[in-house]
This record gives sequence, structure tokens and C-alpha cells, in this order.
Amino acid sequence: MARRATNPASTDLDPRKATILEAVVSEHIDTAQPVGSSSVASSADVAVSPATVRSEMVSLEREGYLAQPHTSAGRIPTDKGYRYFVDHLRSGVLGAVQQQQVSDFFANVRGEVEDVLEQTSTLLSHMTSYTAVVVGATNTHASILSAQLVNIDAHHQLLVSVFSDGSVIKHSLNPHFDVDYETCAEASRQLNALLIGTTLETQVQVPSRHDHVAMLVRDAVSSLHAEQPTTDGDMVFIGGSSHVADSFDGVETVRKVLAILEQELLVVSLVQDMLAKGLSVAIGSENGFEPLSACAVIVAPVTIDGERAGAVGLLGPTRMKYQEAMAAASAVSQHLAHHFGGDEEHADH
Repeated sequence: MARRATNPASTDLDPRKATILEAVVSEHIDTAQPVGSSSVASSADVAVSPATVRSEMVSLEREGYLAQPHTSAGRIPTDKGYRYFVDHLRSGVLGAVQQQQVSDFFANVRGEVEDVLEQTSTLLSHMTSYTAVVVGATNTHASILSAQLVNIDAHHQLLVSVFSDGSVIKHSLNPHFDVDYETCAEASRQLNALLIGTTLETQVQVPSRHDHVAMLVRDAVSSLHAEQPTTDGDMVFIGGSSHVADSFDGVETVRKVLAILEQELLVVSLVQDMLAKGLSVAIGSENGFEPLSACAVIVAPVTIDGERAGAVGLLGPTRMKYQEAMAAASAVSQHLAHHFGGDEEHADH
């Protein structure tokens, strides 16, 4: 499971209060309704009277873990209550059906890295019924497996570069001189000798000669390195935006959440901020975006060869099924890392 978020200001509740809080949170997640003391008292884990439960729920409300939306209603968890619940969750595992679903998906998925990431966001959304976010880092750190020049015509060559993370980048070259097949083939051979095993961050020594082969090699290297992003430039794929309408009650909340999801830079920033803070779960206002104050966000990093290569995440209401969602995000992130050549083991157990 993804590493839990922790709250330094959080204090441990006594066992009885903790059990009652867990019962309230679990029931509210299942029903979306305020939870009454009689319902909590009937829980198998709560071995005290309804009157005692009522007293403890009043205390939990006073301490900020519960809130009472209406005077005559039961109580619902606050963000603080959810935080305590998440911080004390037992590790969850995927069910057998979901394990098989993930294994089958990654055994059969094909295509360039962008296609795989997009399909992964759809998979994660279908598994959980929440909105899924998959962030793929740029291939700045990926090594070049091959760089081939294809001679389209005398003034148009196509550079096709294949990277170790499965991505393929194509560039069009338009030299001001005529290029024949032999010149293109020799330039392609020299490009491979220069670039294979390097990354976009590697400074390569390009030939300084003024013949057409050397000029074509310089143009190709320049075009490839010009594609380096000036910012993080992460790719982001969002699956299951339609689940937003099912997850939230208020029309205005739905509108705000969808507006955030349409701004890819904000989504990437949210995920990066969470990872930088060591968070795997951000609840309500913890995510730093007011429009997402009714949301919980779960993230799990994708790590390849010790380098962070992206992340997978889930966005849903604060009453989301945390244990199942965290297990799903963790399993998919590990399979994604393995798929692109990492050493992580599959999360099949």
C-alpha cells in the first residue's frame, strides 16, 4: 500500500473513542448519511451502551473529529476525523478479481508510453469508480535506445528516437541542402554512435565538419535536445471525469472539481506537492486547492531505477473508500513501474 500521510499535530485517541470514530467514519462512507449513536452502539466492535456512545460522540465533536450537520441528525466525520481514520488504517490489499484485472491489463497493454498511461488512467477509474489521474514524467532521464533518420525526400528527413521508458519522439528536419539516401544513412549511423545510451540531459560532442553528413547530424541533435521541457513538462491523463457527478452532491462542487481537472498544470502541481510533502492522502483543505475542499486525493509514486517517473492518483469525495482506493493506486503504480522497466515487484499479494 502507498505510504500513509501523517499529521504531526495528530494525537492518539483512547481505544474506545478511536473505535467509535472508526465506526462513524465507516458507516458514513457506506451510507453518505449522518450516523446516530444507536447505530454505532450496534457495531460489533463497540461494546458499550448507546448512552456511552452518545457521550463519546459529543466529546469527539468537541475535539473536532465529528460534526453535527443538523441539531436532530447524527454526526459526520470532519477532515480531522478522516485524517485520524486514514492514519490508523490497516494495510489493504486488492481483491482477487481486481488483482487479476490489473495483471491481465499490464500483460496485454501495448503502444507508446502516452497510450499506456492513458489506458492506465481508464483502468484505475473503472476499478475504483473514482476519477483517476496518471502523471508521466518527461523522458529527460530515459536513455536513448535508437535514433534513426528516415529520408522522406531531398529536403525532408524524419528523426525517430526510441527511449528506454518506451516513449518515441519524432522530429522533422528540413535542411537547406539536398540529402540523398547515402548521406541520410551515414548520418543515421553516426547519430546512433553518438546518442545510444545517452539521455536528453547528456552533452554530446557533435562533429564540427562542414560536409552534409556532419551538418545533418548537428541538425538532428539540435532538434532532439530542443525538445527538452523548460519546466517539468509532465504528461497527465485523467480517466473517469464522469465519476465526479456521481461522487458529489452539490452542482457547484461538481462544477469546481471539473474546472480544476480541466487545468492540467494544476493537477500536476497538486500531485507533485503531495509527493514532495511525503503525502499519500490529502483530505479536504490539506490539498491546498479551495475548489477541492470537498475532495480527498490519493497518490502513489511510480519509481523506475530509483528515479521518480510519475505517479498515479485518485480523486473522490472525502468519504471515499480509502483502504480499497489506496491499495488500487499502489498496485497500479507498481505494475506501471515494472511495465516500463523498473525493479519493483508486482502488487499481487
